[in-house]
Amino acid sequence: MKNLLLTFGLLMCFFAQAQEIKWMTMNEALEAQQKEPKKIFMDVYTDWCGPCKLLDKRTFHNKDVVEFVNKHYYAVKFNAEGTEEIRYNNFTYTNPNHNPNRKGRNSQHFFANALKITGYPSLVFFDENGKLITPVVGFKTPKQLEIYLKMVQNNDYKKLTTAEAWQDYEKSFVGTFSN
Repeated sequence: MKNLLLTFGLLMCFFAQAQEIKWMTMNEALEAQQKEPKKIFMDVYTDWCGPCKLLDKRTFHNKDVVEFVNKHYYAVKFNAEGTEEIRYNNFTYTNPNHNPNRKGRNSQHFFANALKITGYPSLVFFDENGKLITPVVGFKTPKQLEIYLKMVQNNDYKKLTTAEAWQDYEKSFVGTFSN
């Protein structure tokens, strides 16, 4: 009986671990790109943001999303009101106006400002060289996120230069992710 419980416990740990996106910092992702070029997928969140928490719970634990992101991207979790120092394009971004005693909203990190983040959550894509591709603002279900993940991963975004091209792409996209 003990062996059965132990085996069941180990299997549960394995499957729980398999359902996690391998998050890292932006500095770690940029460093990893130097060794193995891969695009970056960044979740820009704040501690007070309800839709950010929903994105974590519903979308970032979806099996299809987890597998795709872990295979094709370096995944970055970035608190847009945090204090992390980010070295990007020969500049160090900080949040000098952050007040650790403040509850709720805080000052925006200079890196979030440089990315022109206007709402939370924002999902930001960078190419294999760390160059900004685009931010996508708002909560996305796994099915809604799929088109962006695959469009960027396949470099299809480079061909979408007009609103009409995007609409055609969106209409013809056939997703496979489950919600």
